[in-house]
Amino acid sequence: MARVGNAVLDQDDPQLVAEGAPAYLLLVDGLIADDPENVELLLAGARLYGAYASAFTSEPARVQSMTRVARRYAERALCAFSDVACSLRDAPYDAMAAPLSKFKAKPSHTNLLYGYAVAWLGWIQARSSNWTAIAELPKVKLVLERVAKLDPEHDNGGVQLYLGVLESLIPAVSGGKPEVARAYFQAAIDISVGRNLTAKVMYAEYFARPRFDRALHDRLLKEVLAADPHVSGLTLMNTLAQGRARDLLASADKYF
Repeated sequence: MARVGNAVLDQDDPQLVAEGAPAYLLLVDGLIADDPENVELLLAGARLYGAYASAFTSEPARVQSMTRVARRYAERALCAFSDVACSLRDAPYDAMAAPLSKFKAKPSHTNLLYGYAVAWLGWIQARSSNWTAIAELPKVKLVLERVAKLDPEHDNGGVQLYLGVLESLIPAVSGGKPEVARAYFQAAIDISVGRNLTAKVMYAEYFARPRFDRALHDRLLKEVLAADPHVSGLTLMNTLAQGRARDLLASADKYF
């Protein structure tokens, strides 16, 4: 499982991954059915379904279906880990500290909590017109903040990146903190030494664009296009990031 997953992440042909990944989804489903409380398998299923829905699926109904599976697998992983953690999503915001305190600065703990937060966030994003779903964003942010506290460099800065996006969603006039968002994005870039190109693309899209900072927007995206996408564990996402960078630059004159 790990070797196949690594091979996917190191692939620079997104179309090949898009065509081949469904077979891997079915394989993961079968392995989970045979070992339904295996936390690593459940997390692998959550990651794969969530990533496929985000990168390779455009039909809203399919995206919702796949993110539902991703979140369900992530929740099952939580329940297999701890009965207390199992109630995390349904706990009131003010009562989340107790289940979150069960997670310590151990790779197995941070991987589980981060995988759950990403699956939950993907589920919300697929239902962006549903205010009930959107209302859960503060809870996801709290979970990601716990991961960042336990392991600030988790997922090559991925946890900082997600926090940057979440912080960017709130305009300054509504209480948002743009400098906090900027710091998260910069931390994500610094942690990966600039090799995680998705960080720069999301910095441009979610921070620079809404604030009409074209200089920052164009600089970040041009740096992405000038970079070598071939980085172990990041090649696929970097290749996709370069495609998104081209699209954003092509539409910049109309946007700005």
